[in-house]
Formats: sequence, C-alpha cells, structure tokens
Amino acid sequence: MSWTVITEKGPFMLPANLKSVRVESIREMAPQVFIIEFKKFFNFEAGQIISLSLSEHLEPRMYSIASGERDNNIQVLFNVVNDGHLTPALSCLKPGDAIWSSPGFGKFTGTCGEAWWIAQGTGIAPFASMFRSGQSASKTLIHGGRHADSFYFSDEFGPVLNDHYVKCCTKEDLPGGFRGRVTDYLEQLSALSPDPLYYLCGSSEMVVESRDILIKRGVPFRKIVGEIYF
Repeated sequence: MSWTVITEKGPFMLPANLKSVRVESIREMAPQVFIIEFKKFFNFEAGQIISLSLSEHLEPRMYSIASGERDNNIQVLFNVVNDGHLTPALSCLKPGDAIWSSPGFGKFTGTCGEAWWIAQGTGIAPFASMFRSGQSASKTLIHGGRHADSFYFSDEFGPVLNDHYVKCCTKEDLPGGFRGRVTDYLEQLSALSPDPLYYLCGSSEMVVESRDILIKRGVPFRKIVGEIYF
C-alpha cells in the first residue's frame, strides 16, 4: 500500500522548481470551496499533486490536480481552512494575479484497469483528473459529502458512471444517494471483490477506517492505495 499526505497546515519538503503563473479563473463551487485555474506549463499523470504558493519566498502547500492530462489549463480544487497557511489568501485571488506552482509530482496515479475510487469532500480532485484523462472505464466511484452541493463534478461523473457512482451524504437525503458516511456504505455492502485496486482519498479518519473495512472484507493490503488530506 502506498500513501501520500496533503496538508494545509503542516510542514513538508519544499520543491526547488516553482514557477510564476497567472490565474486564469477562480470560482466558488460551494461555500468555502473554490476551484482555481491557470495555464498548464508541464505534463503530469492523472492523480498527481502540485505545490502552490503566493511567492517564491513563501513555503508552498500541496494540492491535487483536478484537470485532465490533455487539458490546456491546470485546475485545483480546495476548501478554505480559516487558520490555514495559504487557502484564505488563495480564495481572494482574481484573474491575472500571480501564483507560484511546481510541476506535477507524486505516485497516487490512475490505472485504466478495474478500480474503485473512494473519496471524501475535496478528495475527489485526483479522481476528477483520472476521469477527465479517459480512465473512467471499469470504475466505481464512492464520494462522501455533507450536503447536496458537496458532490463536486457530479454533472460529469453521473452520465458516464451511472449506477457505479454513489453519493454518500451525511446531512441530507439525496435522490438515488446513500444517507450516511462512505464507511457506512462500505460496511453495508454484501461483498467486495478482491480483484480491483481501491483508491482512498480524504481525511486521515476516512482513509484509515475505509482501509480497515476493506481489509476486513477480504481486500488484499497491496490492492489499497491511499492519499490523506489534512
């Protein structure tokens, strides 16, 4: 099993290759959740992350890429952490403002084979990248959120994945959705195949609890890939 940790507050190794880019657009997708976009200046593999900063002299933070490998722009989905290092200022940027970005890096990358994508909140971003990069075949997507507006990119996922796209909502009843947490959904399934890869992306609690459920249900440890958001 491989792990990546993405954090808004804690320290991590600084990349040495930050480049200044201009914001193309920024919009609020839900309260305190934004998507920011800038011109792509590097190639990447779907599922990878980048480091962002407001200056080459300030410590950056890591975020998953949400855009597809062939898209012209890089999209980053983030929620505002009120006492966070970067996101409060990032949410106030306007088109034309400068930010600093690294190229893509990381090993949480997709596969064209059979897999389950299991996400919580903005942890959907790497799966959006995989989906937009043409990796939707033989995929099951389980996405957890609190409210109806928490299911980012659902207008893209739904028509393609159909019954293989499940919204797990904790605060509202959604038509065709599951009322409860992602882990509740996994617990109530009658069976889980040991054959697919299982990708987990979200909070440490969700990732660890989901991992334990999968292992208890017979999924081999080596079939689980995790990325933790703080």
